[in-house]
Amino acid sequence: MAKILVTGGCGYIGTHTIVDLIENGFDVVSIDNLSRSDIRALQAVEKLTGKAIKNYQVDLCNFDDTYAVFQEHTDINGIIHFAAYKAVGESCEKPLMYYENNLNSLVNLLKCADEFGIPHIVFSSSCTVYGNPDSTPVTEDFPIKQAESPYGATKQMGEVIVRDFTKSTAASAILLRYFNPVGAHPSAAIGELPIGRPMNLVPAITQTAIGKLPQMTVHGTDYPTRDGSCIRDYIHVCDIASAHTLALQYLLDSRNSNDCEVFNLGTGNGISVLEAIHTFEKVSGIKLNYTTGPRRSGDVVATYANNTAAVEKLGWQIKYNLEDMMRTAWAWEQVLAKA
Repeated sequence: MAKILVTGGCGYIGTHTIVDLIENGFDVVSIDNLSRSDIRALQAVEKLTGKAIKNYQVDLCNFDDTYAVFQEHTDINGIIHFAAYKAVGESCEKPLMYYENNLNSLVNLLKCADEFGIPHIVFSSSCTVYGNPDSTPVTEDFPIKQAESPYGATKQMGEVIVRDFTKSTAASAILLRYFNPVGAHPSAAIGELPIGRPMNLVPAITQTAIGKLPQMTVHGTDYPTRDGSCIRDYIHVCDIASAHTLALQYLLDSRNSNDCEVFNLGTGNGISVLEAIHTFEKVSGIKLNYTTGPRRSGDVVATYANNTAAVEKLGWQIKYNLEDMMRTAWAWEQVLAKA
């Protein structure tokens, strides 16, 4: 049973990935300082899986505290690194905080990985590394353009750091570029916990439907798309989680063709904002209170993934469609309302 260290293990994608890892026979240790997450999420994972999971409430920017975790677990076989600040808007307001946290934590983690000979790294990246792409679908060899936000820039820099690390050590790595993770575990035991007013579409939809928000706004209906609203690639969080387990297994089986490979994680289907809203209305039976407004600065017109590499090389299979995404997100929102 391979032992995997998951950083940000109490977060949205982290918790779902831990469930998937355990279901596939891995042993898991978590690091999460709980600055943007809640330990109850990991407790819910323990109930789901029947496994006790040790979380270290450690700030990865503190090297000594991070090092101590590796000293206690010298048999770690791989690392999945989620821990990072991720709010695009906040990163524009506080860029130095994002550079300091997201990059220093990664450097400290890799220094420990080097010293303790951890052979495999899976890095949580983002489609934001592509900036504003010239065309769709986006493939992994698309040029990396200037990031639209400091958050996106930290993901670009993080990829460079990981890639250079693998060049200078015996470690191998995979960079997973997510498109738009949404939804919740089918059990409704875990899901997304946005901080403050949600900036992402699906939490805005579900919070409006349940009454946390009085109304939501569709930003821009005059884009050159089929209905005038932006197009994105929404992918269920459990499908994202599965890809991390497959990526680790890919490295453990030495199937990688070079020391650092990149995979897009998206459905390959572009869904407009209005289509997403109408799908939610269909599965929930609720008429959503939304209005239309002007375009939002920084939003790209359309972006969705070419996922052929992940499907063919990792053996990744997408199990959840848009209706599933909305149904599970709505079930989770209803659970939160009762908490």
